[in-house]
Amino acid sequence: MVLHRSEADDSLLIYIGATVLCGGTILYRAKKNRVEKAFPFWGGLVLLFALEILCLTTLRSYLGLSLFSLACIAFCIYTRVEAMLPVDRKAVFITGSDSGIGHELAKYLDRLGFIVFASVLNVNGPGAENLKKTCSERLSVLQLDITNSAQIKEAYLEVRRKLQNADLWGVINNAGVLGFTADGELLPMHSYKQCMDVNFFGPVELSKTFLPLLRKSKGRLINISSMAGGIPMPGFAAYGASKAALSMFSGVIRQELKKWGMNVAVVHPSAFKTSIQGTPELWNKEEQILLQNLTPDAKKDYGEDYILALKTLLAFMPSISSPDFSPVLCDVLHALLAQRPYGLYTPGKNAYKYVLIFFYTPIWFYDFLMSKLMHSPIMPRALRTEETKPKNF
Repeated sequence: MVLHRSEADDSLLIYIGATVLCGGTILYRAKKNRVEKAFPFWGGLVLLFALEILCLTTLRSYLGLSLFSLACIAFCIYTRVEAMLPVDRKAVFITGSDSGIGHELAKYLDRLGFIVFASVLNVNGPGAENLKKTCSERLSVLQLDITNSAQIKEAYLEVRRKLQNADLWGVINNAGVLGFTADGELLPMHSYKQCMDVNFFGPVELSKTFLPLLRKSKGRLINISSMAGGIPMPGFAAYGASKAALSMFSGVIRQELKKWGMNVAVVHPSAFKTSIQGTPELWNKEEQILLQNLTPDAKKDYGEDYILALKTLLAFMPSISSPDFSPVLCDVLHALLAQRPYGLYTPGKNAYKYVLIFFYTPIWFYDFLMSKLMHSPIMPRALRTEETKPKNF
C-alpha cells in the first residue's frame, strides 16, 4: 500500500517525532544519572537518522514506519545509560600529579567532591603548589617517587592515617615516563630499565601495597597505560613494552580480584598534550647517553645524522596531541563510579581506531600504515649507501 501525499506528510511527522523521542529519552537518562560521557551514542543517532531517510524514501508505507519504530526501540535498549554511584566523598589516591593527566585528574575529582590524595615527585614543585592553591581542603599532596619502596610505604601509612575509619575507594596509577624515542636496537638498556621501573614495577608495587585498603572497600584500581601499550609503534620499544606489561598485569588481576568484589580498569589514552616527552635539554642528555652506548657496527650502519634526527619525533608530538583532557577525565570517572565499569578504556582521537586496525587487518597493512605515520625524516646511512650503488644487470 502506497501512502498518499497527506498520509506521507503525516508519516514524516511520525518519523521526526520518533527520532526526537528516542534521542530525548537517552539524553534525559544520561542527565538523570549524572553521566558526563557515558557512551558514544552520537554515531548511533547519525545511523538512525540515515535509516529514517531510507525508510521514508524507499518504504513509504506502514512497513517503513514499523521498521523504523523497531530500530528506535532497539537503539534505546542498546544505548541504555548505566546508573553511576554517588561520590559521597569517596577517597582516591593518584600518582604522578605534578603535571599532565594526573594533575588535571586531581583537580577534576576534587571539584566533584572526592577526597583526593595527589602524590607528586616534588612536593615543593610548581605542580604541587598549584594543587594546594586551587583545590579544596579535601585534597592532600603527598611526596612519592614511584620507584622508591620506602616512599610507597610512607604514602600508604599517611593515607591510612588520614582516612581513619573511612575507606579508600580508588587508586589511579598514572605516573609514567616516556624516555627517548629511537629504534629498539639503538636504545640503551638504561632506557628500558627506567621505563620498566617507573611504568611497570612502580605501579605493581604500589598496587600490591594499597590493595588491602581497596579490598576492604571493594573499590577500584585504575592503571593509566598508553595506546603504545596495546599496539606496536615504531620508536617506542622501551616505553611500549613497559606499558604493555602494565596492561597485561591489569588484565590478569582484574580477573583475580573479581572474587573480592573489586574492579580493575586499564586506560589506553591517545596523544594528549602533557610534559611526558620532556624538554630539549633532556633530549640532548638522552641523545648523548645513546651515542656513548652504541656499538661501533650500529653507529656505522645507522649514522650519526640518523641518530641526531630521532628527537624530531619528540618535538613533533605536541603538534599532534590534544590539549583537551576531558575524554580521559570522563573515562576515569566512569571507571570509578559506574556500577559495571569497563575493563579497557581508549580515550582520545584514533585510540580505538588503531586498535581495531591492528587486530582486524593483515599485519603487513598495519606495519605499512605505521611506517607512513611515524617514519623518520632520513634513512639509516647503510640503507642510503645501498640505494646509491649502481645496479648490475
